[in-house]
Amino acid sequence: MQALRFPLIASTVLLIANLVSASASAQNTSPSVKPDGTITSPAVSIPYSSLASPESRAFFYKLSSGPKAPPIDGPIEASRAFYDRMNSDRAARMQKMYAVKIHSETIAGVGTDVVLPAQGISEENRHRVLINLHGGAFLWGAHSGGLVEAIPIASLGRIKVITVDYRQAPEHTFPAASDDVAAVYRALLTQYKPEQIGMYGCSAGGILTGEAVARLITDKVPVPGAIGTFCGSLLDVDGDSAYAGPLLNGWGVPEHRLALADLAYFHGANQHDPLVQPGLSPALLAKFPPTLLITGTRDMAMSSVLASQQLLDKAGAQTELHVWEGMWHSFFSDPELPESQDAYRVMVRFFLKHLAR
Repeated sequence: MQALRFPLIASTVLLIANLVSASASAQNTSPSVKPDGTITSPAVSIPYSSLASPESRAFFYKLSSGPKAPPIDGPIEASRAFYDRMNSDRAARMQKMYAVKIHSETIAGVGTDVVLPAQGISEENRHRVLINLHGGAFLWGAHSGGLVEAIPIASLGRIKVITVDYRQAPEHTFPAASDDVAAVYRALLTQYKPEQIGMYGCSAGGILTGEAVARLITDKVPVPGAIGTFCGSLLDVDGDSAYAGPLLNGWGVPEHRLALADLAYFHGANQHDPLVQPGLSPALLAKFPPTLLITGTRDMAMSSVLASQQLLDKAGAQTELHVWEGMWHSFFSDPELPESQDAYRVMVRFFLKHLAR
């Protein structure tokens, strides 16, 4: 029976390939492959994943048919107003599900929002704290975007979360955000041991988390006890998902992938600088703390996250990777989805496991 196994698999794969090819030819939609590996297909129809929740299927259609975001290179005031409305609505919905107390606080000259669980910080977390770095293309997300990422974690984890309103473009460029995060982190070191501090962020915040840790290592400052890079990590947004992600979200295949160099924050920065892309330096990665990486199969940054995990693992860093089927960029910003609630659970569990008491 064992001898028949591989010929049988090969025959089955060949049969399926022939059937797909014949079907495509009959519809005149057969894709072509160029010598460099580029695939061109006249038409494509991709169903929503049957492995994702019914709630996410319904929400995906609602999301895709909702108001369109302003162009990323448009007036910054319009973009900030659009995303603040979206994130303020999300934060309000979250507070109905996850009870917290919120107050503003200036730390080392940097504005922050401090989010505390309404039921009180747990005994095991009295000497622990999390730093959140919000997403928003290094352009928007201050305050309301940070609350979206902090509220469920503070409540479920019964832990203090400080979300940082770091400087953004177009008013500021790299490394202004890293400077702000480093200042807040150094200030917290007067109250907490480094192994008691966690740091995490989504999208631009996930990228900034990696950059901040690389900065701390370079400055010979002890790194946090654990970090999370979600929907953005230690490399530029590239690979298969940079093209497949937009297609799977109904935006079409982009002629040009959105790279870090396209973001106003990184104008003038050396894109090969390990403080911009820490994944380019194995020496830096070897000093990274335990790292949680999260993405979804429809996230344009998925390939970047997967490659970052592989590089961290190769460098000897401890990692934990979670990929949610059918999920888009920053999917857990909407708290009603079962996948979002699973993601919160994973985040809380990771930090409670790795941070010292």
